[in-house]
Amino acid sequence: MTGISELDENELPVQPSLRRMRQFSVRPKHDLGQNFLIDSNILGVIDRLAELGPDDVVLEIGGGLGVLSEHLAPLCGHLHVIELDRALVPALEDALAQLENTTLHVGDAMVLDLVELSPAPTKVVANLPYGIAATVVLRTVELLPQVTRWVAMMQREVGERLAAVVGDSAYGAPSVIAQLSCEVRVARAVSRNVFHPVPNVDSVLVTLVRTGPPPPDDLRALVRAAFAHRRKALPRSLATAGYGGNEIRDRARSALEAMGLPLDVRAERLSPDQFRELLGELSK
Repeated sequence: MTGISELDENELPVQPSLRRMRQFSVRPKHDLGQNFLIDSNILGVIDRLAELGPDDVVLEIGGGLGVLSEHLAPLCGHLHVIELDRALVPALEDALAQLENTTLHVGDAMVLDLVELSPAPTKVVANLPYGIAATVVLRTVELLPQVTRWVAMMQREVGERLAAVVGDSAYGAPSVIAQLSCEVRVARAVSRNVFHPVPNVDSVLVTLVRTGPPPPDDLRALVRAAFAHRRKALPRSLATAGYGGNEIRDRARSALEAMGLPLDVRAERLSPDQFRELLGELSK
């Protein structure tokens, strides 16, 4: 691996991501969905959306080449950085070397024990690989109840799905599960040109602000079963998904009737609060 001592500093790009790519001979890995931020102007947008303060503990998922990490660290009390790709560790260590309030965790954000992070995160900021964006966000909503705010860069269609409401074609189980405990909105579109390599999809910055505790396991299970066969009426979708036992269709119809909803309503017509009410009716 080429080190800085072997290169003329004048030959290195000024922009941190491009500089570290050259300095540490980094090549983006398509299979990991790596698209590195190369436009430093977007960093200010991210930190303003995150509303960071000196008491905040930030969890950054997807440290990449450290350009966002070194921007966030001076703005918060502590920064946890998670990065899966061990090939990026030298570049990340270079970015974090002078930042004493940071901890680098090398591993998979879908596997690491986030509950054991110390100090405990209060905010999440992430430039997420497109394939896992929604899953990672929902995992942190579930496991980190003390987190109050998220700012996540993700594929536009994934962001729109998380923020979708009843009546939107993108409305589904991720929308409901996220909105059961958070206010979700697409904050702004992001140009493809802020990344290297340039992705083939559009991106957005999504914010989540916690409004309540994480939904319990039984509520998440109900939502997923309800949307498992989204073109079917909700009682039939629950039965087909194997949720709730042999009499679930009749119980679901009774519950919907008690709620004043059509017996053949589809899951896509129920709001997050109505799913919570539905679980209560089914539990009687």
